[in-house]
Amino acid sequence: MSMDVQEITTRTALVRSRIPGVEFVINPYLGCGHGCRYCYAVFMTKYSRHHVRSAWGQFVEVKTNIAAVLRDELRRKRKTGTAMLSSVCDPYQPAERRYKLTRRCLEALRDFNWGIEILTRSPLVLRDLDILKTLPRVSVGLTIPTDDDRVRRVTEPGAPPIGSRIVTLRRLKEAGVATWAFIGPMLPMNPERLAELVAPVADEVMIDALNYRGQVAGLFRQQGWAYALTNEYAQRTRRVLMGRLGRKASSV
Repeated sequence: MSMDVQEITTRTALVRSRIPGVEFVINPYLGCGHGCRYCYAVFMTKYSRHHVRSAWGQFVEVKTNIAAVLRDELRRKRKTGTAMLSSVCDPYQPAERRYKLTRRCLEALRDFNWGIEILTRSPLVLRDLDILKTLPRVSVGLTIPTDDDRVRRVTEPGAPPIGSRIVTLRRLKEAGVATWAFIGPMLPMNPERLAELVAPVADEVMIDALNYRGQVAGLFRQQGWAYALTNEYAQRTRRVLMGRLGRKASSV
């Protein structure tokens, strides 16, 4: 898949969050190379400076100065808080391998003693294990919406395989980092098998439904997955996951 990468600058780094328990979010990139077909963040395309007509997953704008801006903002804060990387992009998408913006933001948050939450699909987060292991308040989540890589290849064409995400959680947990899995949205899956995969490696599991069904309805019907668009599927799958995962699981 061709990716159009543009370097830009930003005036802000910390953005007030509407996510329960998270005060601020940081998005080092506008756009995301994973190109998830169901992604709610496609609305961000209209805020892009260069890609108003580009398809989601085919562009990324790199906020080259975001770590410096973040340090300035943290310096002006009267008290510490918690920040999440990220809400409308994957902080460890392919561009991060080159630009290291997420790593530099982690260093800034560490230096100012902020709590950190990370949500990603990528094993690239393990590159920053040297930082993560030193943080007193950090948790790392991996989005794992299915156990089936055939489903993943269709719905998340630019994202890493499911198995690599499980291995990533295992390595984080072994290193003493708090871990969680985000089973959301619930894509076509074998819920019993997915629960078996995540239970040993995630301290917590959050479960969410497919909220933007119209966005993928045609694709799902084409693939023979129309059943996964129904409320019955969501309720049944959630019930199985919650039953298998017990106290680890919570529903969004």
